[in-house]
Amino acid sequence: MKKVILDTSFIFSCVKQKIDFFEKIEHDGMTVIIPLQTISELEGLGADTALKILENNEFETADEKGKDADEAILKIAKKNPLAIIATLDQGLQKRTKNRKMIIRGKKKLEII
Repeated sequence: MKKVILDTSFIFSCVKQKIDFFEKIEHDGMTVIIPLQTISELEGLGADTALKILENNEFETADEKGKDADEAILKIAKKNPLAIIATLDQGLQKRTKNRKMIIRGKKKLEII
C-alpha cells in the first residue's frame, strides 16, 4: 500500500482551501503518515480546525528524531522511497527524490 507523508504546509493549505485531503488520499488507496513534529507545529500555530480534522481521521504517526518536521519527513522518505511527500514547501520538495503531492489550482490534489 502506498504511503503519503503530510507536511504542515500541506495540511494547513488544504484546511484553508476546504480540500478534503483525507478523502482523496484514502479514495486512492493510500495510507497517511504524519510526523509528530508536524502535529506539534500545528498545535504551535493554533490550527484547531486542522487538529480537529486529524482527530476525526485515521493515520499513522511517525516519531523520527530531528529538529523539525522537514527533517523528520526527509528521514521517513529515505526509509520509504516509494512514499509520496505532500508538501507545498519548495525547499523540502527539492531536498527529496520522492514523488510529491501538491495542490493544483484551488481544489485539485495532484501527484508529481
